Amino acid sequence: MGKFDFETVVERRGTSCVKWDQTGERFGVKDLFPMWVADMDFKAPEAVVQALRERVEHGIYGYTCHPESCWEAVTGWLARRHGWTVPSHGWYVPTPGVVPALATTLLAFTQPGDRIIMQTPVYHPFWWVIESNGRKVSANSMPFDGTRFSLDLEDLERRASDPRAKVLFFCSPHNPSGRVWTKEELSAVADICLRHDLLLVSDEIHADIVYAPNRHIPIATLPGGIAERTITCMAPSKTFNIAGLASSYAVIPNPKTRAVFKAFLHDNLDLSVNVFGITAMEAAYRHGGPWLDALLDVLSGNLEFADRFMRESIPGMRLVKPEGTYIPFVDCRGMGMEPAALQDFLMNRAGVAMNDGTMFGPEGAGFARLNVATPRALLEEGLGRIARAL
Repeated sequence: MGKFDFETVVERRGTSCVKWDQTGERFGVKDLFPMWVADMDFKAPEAVVQALRERVEHGIYGYTCHPESCWEAVTGWLARRHGWTVPSHGWYVPTPGVVPALATTLLAFTQPGDRIIMQTPVYHPFWWVIESNGRKVSANSMPFDGTRFSLDLEDLERRASDPRAKVLFFCSPHNPSGRVWTKEELSAVADICLRHDLLLVSDEIHADIVYAPNRHIPIATLPGGIAERTITCMAPSKTFNIAGLASSYAVIPNPKTRAVFKAFLHDNLDLSVNVFGITAMEAAYRHGGPWLDALLDVLSGNLEFADRFMRESIPGMRLVKPEGTYIPFVDCRGMGMEPAALQDFLMNRAGVAMNDGTMFGPEGAGFARLNVATPRALLEEGLGRIARAL
């Protein structure tokens, strides 16, 4: 199996696992095989597990702060993996999650009725957090050429020029299209934000899951002043499969923006730190590099397997091959089913749970989202169910 084990199937049922224990509740159909939600079926790196064991043995789990060593680990990771030099601790604000950070931005920097721009189809909580807080979505729809989604910069410029537009929610790498934005695309987005005085909130939680030769570029690293207008939301949760430990952070270079953001969090949300979350985050960022490199090889192999399986055994279903993330779109339009019929087929005929593409926006009609971060045996089982049902 090599140095790291990504093949053993770990039983997750009965562990209060959303993916395996709540699929029936979420989809309304019992006994579905889960191929949804951005949650890997791999154990976290052993260095993370060992650090948690040692912390558990201490036996006292009181109110906790982020030690300087934790921020030093984050700083080192960003420098090594992404070429981003961030002052240790200074620019960081701990957050209770990326979605709460998005909500904080809206409530701290915008007013009800303001327009929030985002590229659609996009991670569905973007929609929820905007609409539930009385703001309006300005959807910058991404065209799909049959292989790849792309930015519509002309439409983005038009939407940014609306005086009611205050913020751009930017997903980078993009979920669910799997796009890893190029430097040229990022520069164009940054220029538009600067010209129209938009606050740029960049969700970069999938920054570490990128396949060669693509490279993630934090948009705040671009020249020209965009860092001063950017709130970058990051976490080790997707990278190391530790989402249940609720450890995330925002990187905010502008001191005034950082102060407002931090004060709103302090006044309206509990900033208590999860003692195990910071333990896992520091261990992952200090020691998780080799594990991540091995994981990326496994994910690349799973993507190739899924692509080949669909072409050979599932007529009308095609993988939208991602440049990053492990939850790519699958183009099912060739199956000739309307979105509701497609979901009915997947659940009630094939017995699998995949995210309906329409939950990410109208551009997702005819698509489904697939999680490939699972042992090959489970991926083959899920795809096999679809092939047999078809």
